Amino acid sequence: MARKSVEPEVKLTLGQYLASIREDRDLSQRDVEKATNKVVSNAYLSQIENGLIKKPNPNILHALSELYAISYEDLMERAGYIVPTRSRSGGEQRHGRVATFAGHNLTDEEEAQLVQFLGYLRSRKKPGGQG
Repeated sequence: MARKSVEPEVKLTLGQYLASIREDRDLSQRDVEKATNKVVSNAYLSQIENGLIKKPNPNILHALSELYAISYEDLMERAGYIVPTRSRSGGEQRHGRVATFAGHNLTDEEEAQLVQFLGYLRSRKKPGGQG
């Protein structure tokens, strides 16, 4: 018997998605600024991740996609830009998800739950071996 989810389907915002990828890569916002040669300032990235900037400059998204090794088209779509649908047609659809699950075609709800669980796991690990 399939369990029904108590929570409504949740799609990660652009900021939540970028924050989860940055944390997965074990980078600070300052690390991102340094790695992109200040193309992406830590202050600007913070505003994106906190939802204050919902539609960042495409050049910023490109720099982040390069650094994080994720799909530029996916970031553009998440930011609300119109993207070509060529990759959406055909039988084999792949989401711009965490590489481990990229071939599993996760639903938005499954992705959100995985990211939520990852956050929970990380919150249990305290710096210096505490927790």
